[in-house]
Amino acid sequence: MLNFTFHSPTKIHFGEDQINVIADEIPADAKVLLVYGGGSIKSNGVYDQVVDALTDHTWFEFSGIEPNPSYDTLMKAQDIIQQQGINYLLAVGGGSVIDGAKFISAAALFEGDDPWDILIKQAPVKNVLPIGAVLTLPATGSESNGNSVVTRNGTKLPFSSGLLRPQFAVLDPKVTLSLSDRQISNGVVDAFVHVIEQYLTYSVNGKVQDRFAEGLLQTLIEEGPKALNAETKDDLAIRGNIMWSATMALNGLIGAGVPQDWSTHMIGHELTGGFGIDHARTLSIVLPAIMKVKRTEKHEKLVQFAERVWQLTDSDDTVKTDKAIALTEDFFKRMDVPTRLSEVGITQDNVDGILEKLQQHGMTALGEHGDISIDVSRKILEQAL
Repeated sequence: MLNFTFHSPTKIHFGEDQINVIADEIPADAKVLLVYGGGSIKSNGVYDQVVDALTDHTWFEFSGIEPNPSYDTLMKAQDIIQQQGINYLLAVGGGSVIDGAKFISAAALFEGDDPWDILIKQAPVKNVLPIGAVLTLPATGSESNGNSVVTRNGTKLPFSSGLLRPQFAVLDPKVTLSLSDRQISNGVVDAFVHVIEQYLTYSVNGKVQDRFAEGLLQTLIEEGPKALNAETKDDLAIRGNIMWSATMALNGLIGAGVPQDWSTHMIGHELTGGFGIDHARTLSIVLPAIMKVKRTEKHEKLVQFAERVWQLTDSDDTVKTDKAIALTEDFFKRMDVPTRLSEVGITQDNVDGILEKLQQHGMTALGEHGDISIDVSRKILEQAL
């Protein structure tokens, strides 16, 4: 196992009707900016619960944060922060809203000339506004990590800082009952690939991390399709297991002390930035292709994945890993997400442009070994066609 330092300070309030804890978690004298997305929280009752919890606080609101939050939109929040003396952010929504709140927080106290440098130049984040979160769409794990992704003019870039971990997060499975099937599918697949990025690399004898990861993968495989089934989709136990799996997938625990990949995400970001494809759907397209192209380098863990997650017992490792990849694709199909670029209208003619963006953004040595060059990315994209 590799050396690591693990620190996960976000306080989690899990379960039904926990939104009222906001009143005690946010300092009484804070000036709060409530940030959210397109307004669905007003139709599903979450907004009213949050407002009730903020009764004794001074608060303002900023809405309109998009899926794949836009830099231009997020920067509009800075005027409210400056004018009202905001010193606490409350993000209510899914990963995009929480990601957006993190950028708003970092930009508010950024010491440089242009907050875009946080993304394009990976300028260090030194000071931030504190953040609390009410999660409405389990997927990204953003509610308990310091990661964020922001889009500007077709360029989707990540940044990260431990300072941006939310101080607390409310996870009420009941609020997910209003999600669309597409949102449910995207969330389960996003969480699944988060686990894979930290698991399907090479062994360093991280037995604890591996077993946690395998358990999360099996839980998502078991519960994900049930959340789309008309007879079971309103089962709060199912929703709760999905919600907690998505949080545990990217709070740092299963990635501590083990190598990580993230090439699926980096290539996927270019598909979202350039073509507007849902983030999770880029992952379901790219991951199987990476598993096929990099099967030699990932052989040991692919075999382990086949045996422990899919319970395959074939004596031939090649047969076993072939089946594991096929079963992964089948799981994605059961979650009603695409597994081929052709399913989202991307053809061979688009490949060069995607590769140019990867080159432009410095994504030329991806993967746990840093050996996914632009040429290898071409093979992956062509495999995904």
